[in-house]
Amino acid sequence: MSDRGKQAMRTVSQILAEVRRRFAEGGIEEAATDARVLTAGLLGLSSTELIIRGGEAADEERARLVDAAIVRRLAHEPVHRILGEREFYGLSLSLSPETLEPRPDTEILVDTVAPYLRRLATDGERIHILDMGTGTGAICLALLNECPEASGIGSDISVDALRTAQANAERNGLQGRFQAVRSNWFENIAGPFHAIVSNPPYIASSVIHNLAPEVTKFDPVAALDGGADGLDAYTAIAKDAARFLQSNGIVGLEIGYDQRASVTALFEHEGFTLLESVKDYGLNDRVLVFALAR
Repeated sequence: MSDRGKQAMRTVSQILAEVRRRFAEGGIEEAATDARVLTAGLLGLSSTELIIRGGEAADEERARLVDAAIVRRLAHEPVHRILGEREFYGLSLSLSPETLEPRPDTEILVDTVAPYLRRLATDGERIHILDMGTGTGAICLALLNECPEASGIGSDISVDALRTAQANAERNGLQGRFQAVRSNWFENIAGPFHAIVSNPPYIASSVIHNLAPEVTKFDPVAALDGGADGLDAYTAIAKDAARFLQSNGIVGLEIGYDQRASVTALFEHEGFTLLESVKDYGLNDRVLVFALAR
């Protein structure tokens, strides 16, 4: 390589600094974090390597990927959409246009449901899980990873989402205990299950346009739109869940911050009782767990 070519090569630190500067100038809310995650991912480095190898010349082909990614992020495309993957509960998950990007708050649903499954497993039962609107498969796969005695079905109406979920099961070595099924709620499902879980669409149709462009432009509307009052999915699940649930089973749901009372009322009307309500990191109601009333 000529001296001129060597001089043109950028170091890892120079690239990171440039990304951070461009993001800050472009008004990206968490510029430093986004810059670090995006740069590390596209350069093929861990967060530690990003620091200790800062003085090394970056591969120029990978550096050009970073340059292109800056433009995409400034157009509001989320970092993990650009990378095409996201970690969830210790699992590496691929994303696709028809899947919701798993959020940290959804890990609270896994945190909450997993102990119930472990208790059931100690009774010698083989645990069966249904994850409705599975998307990437995040919730079901995380629960399977936490509970080796369990098998699960991830259902979704989107064929693309189901392909992604199945690929994620294979990527994480869980394909032997996971099945992707195309279904509109319980339409093509055969139970019973020890746990029915879901992070369904729960945003009222009229307010979706108020969400951040990272959401409205890149998350599938079908995974967001909960109907006029945001409760369509919960109504559908509550209506039929009892027929698909083991007598000692539970229903675990992620909800919107202001939906605890409404969702609880729907399930109580269908013969359920609220076992647990859990708040998220912002101290908003986020997860509800129901069981059949005795």
